[in-house]
Amino acid sequence: MTCRDCDRIVQSALPSRPIERGRPGPGLLAHVLVSKYADHCPLYRQSQIYAREGIDLDRSTLADWVGRSAALLEPLADAIGRHVRAGQAIFVDDTPIWMQAKGKCATARVWTYVRDERPWGRS
Repeated sequence: MTCRDCDRIVQSALPSRPIERGRPGPGLLAHVLVSKYADHCPLYRQSQIYAREGIDLDRSTLADWVGRSAALLEPLADAIGRHVRAGQAIFVDDTPIWMQAKGKCATARVWTYVRDERPWGRS
């Protein structure tokens, strides 16, 4: 903005961004993460989807965003973990899944911890 009387230029500060000196806002980062983890859309496919819309986003850029977002979300994950471990009853699920590693499949494991606050018959 400029002042008509004194020709002084005033510029407002840029909005804060989740990634320092980065362009993606929280909405775009959330979309990339949900597409990757909830919708199971790999980053190379997301890159192709954006390219069809005329947006050049390399897979390496998306991977960098995912890594930086994970670092930003780590305190939240730690807080959730502390909350779950503080419960009187913790249930654990160990699910084996196939994971592609070096051209062949290997067995990986997904462990899920759940805190149950419902009444139960403990002694």
